[in-house]
Amino acid sequence: MKIAVFNGSPKLQNTAALVDAFCEGAKEAGHEVDVYHVGKMKIAGCLGCEYCHTQGNGNCVQKDDLEKILPAYKEADMVVFASPIYYFTMTAQMEAAIQRVYCIGKPAKATKAALLLSSGSPGVYDSAIAQFKGYMAYSGIEPVGIITANGDENKSEEKLNEVRDFAKSL
Repeated sequence: MKIAVFNGSPKLQNTAALVDAFCEGAKEAGHEVDVYHVGKMKIAGCLGCEYCHTQGNGNCVQKDDLEKILPAYKEADMVVFASPIYYFTMTAQMEAAIQRVYCIGKPAKATKAALLLSSGSPGVYDSAIAQFKGYMAYSGIEPVGIITANGDENKSEEKLNEVRDFAKSL
């Protein structure tokens, strides 16, 4: 299975341990995994201009780093979103990367998706999880896992093993 992991952390260490553990487990299970650091990319928000649907044949009028990740959205069998929680939601960079997929409607091949969230505090995940579930329902993609970690748990061997085991089970 071809898996595209989108890391929305502008400070890669925030989700790095979770992403690394996921990649280790998925690769051990024989999956092809590519990580895209959308938190470090320049991806503007959707303009809602409809160029992509009226003139662009699925191409966005904006020319930015979305062009680097759009092929992954189109080709992946599974998408994984990894983000720290900044004030109850995924990072703005991650949200822009998700919203700009509007130009193609939904990932063409993906049938599965997962969400990895890290935070400094417990109980701050509801908004991000609701957004993820709504997007997956709209896209017709099965959410197969949501893993959250907060505080010291973000780098605990127990949590990282949970993430590795999840990825191996795919």
